[in-house]
Amino acid sequence: MIVRSFKEIEGTDRHVKAASGTWESKRIVLAKEKVGFSVHETILYAGTETDMWYANHIEAVVCTKGDAELTDRETGKTYHITPGTMYLLNGHERHTLRVKEDFHCICVFNPPVTGREDHDENGVYPLLTEPEEV
Repeated sequence: MIVRSFKEIEGTDRHVKAASGTWESKRIVLAKEKVGFSVHETILYAGTETDMWYANHIEAVVCTKGDAELTDRETGKTYHITPGTMYLLNGHERHTLRVKEDFHCICVFNPPVTGREDHDENGVYPLLTEPEEV
């Protein structure tokens, strides 16, 4: 059994800040836990816009606080995301999040992330893995 809090991982290697400066993420469950998914608490900052495309992952996002506009760049459809709203990127959709008010969310990734990922120039997280234990 693992028990940990988001508070205790602040400032550790599990607390990742994007090179773009648009978000930070506390990664409470990672690939090294070997449970098949990862869980993060992420904050995207007000006034920012982030293009993303999880070509290698499926992501579910639940908004817990804030306000943002989500655009599916493949269809052009836009959604208003507020607390209690979930979106699931089950088709690896290219998307843009325009944040109106600091956007707090809980994210689940499959396959799990290692904690070292950041978006590349296409908005993609690389598919990193943990070394096998011997």
